[in-house]
Amino acid sequence: MLLVTSNVSDSNSLRRKRVMTKTTRVALKDYTDAFFGDGKSLTQEKRKELVLKYSPLIKYVAGRLAMRLPPNISSDDLISSGVIGLMDAIEKFDPSKKIRFKTYAEFRIRGAILDELRSLDWIPRSIRKKTTELEKAYQCLEKELNRPAEDKEVAEALGLSIEKFHKLLDKTKSITFLDIETVRRRMPDNNENDLFDLIADDSEINPFALFNKTEIKEILIKAIIALPEKEKIVISLYYYEDLTMREIGEIMGYTESRISQMHTKAILRLKARLASVAEEING
Repeated sequence: MLLVTSNVSDSNSLRRKRVMTKTTRVALKDYTDAFFGDGKSLTQEKRKELVLKYSPLIKYVAGRLAMRLPPNISSDDLISSGVIGLMDAIEKFDPSKKIRFKTYAEFRIRGAILDELRSLDWIPRSIRKKTTELEKAYQCLEKELNRPAEDKEVAEALGLSIEKFHKLLDKTKSITFLDIETVRRRMPDNNENDLFDLIADDSEINPFALFNKTEIKEILIKAIIALPEKEKIVISLYYYEDLTMREIGEIMGYTESRISQMHTKAILRLKARLASVAEEING
């Protein structure tokens, strides 16, 4: 995974708080061996039983995603899409690939919910436009400065006060969240037990496409390493320690809103970096 470690003065305290937060989570049992161990196809009854056993995972994934979405997006709709993703996982799961069903199911559930969100096209054009403006501002400034741009610098480039800049970050947080989830969902990795490894379409993998994805992954790793320290920690804790914004705020000593702003800025920087690389490749 693209886990980013951070050298902070209170790293031991941060680690202790992180462990304390994670121990409050209830781990869902993995039923790979119980349902797929004999290599036989599942009966209809077994399929229904497996759906029931993993329904808490659907609610968990849907709940995690819903926290970053506007209130008009129904959690029930996300859960319904998650059920479809779980059923798809049950249908396509291959035990011979040495990946646990829980891992595969979570991938399919998350993917089905993200596909549903994209099909809804619920993000207003005005927000998409503002996100593009933000991304371009970060791209131009950081290319010019050769370092991460500060809030005041980006605000000035956009002709905004610092207060309005922070409000703009709040308005665009949902779209940046979905963007990185999509990238994360498609990112390859060499670890055969990883969430993104061995999970592909039934068609054969194009080696050239895989090479290109690997290059993107390396670029993304470098971009994450170049993030400001606090934003790097937020990305690490949110995506790879699986903590919520509120939990990260408790660990780092900031409000949930402030953590959300750090997350949005980090994603904008990453998108800007990838856009710059794409421009360089295309000449």
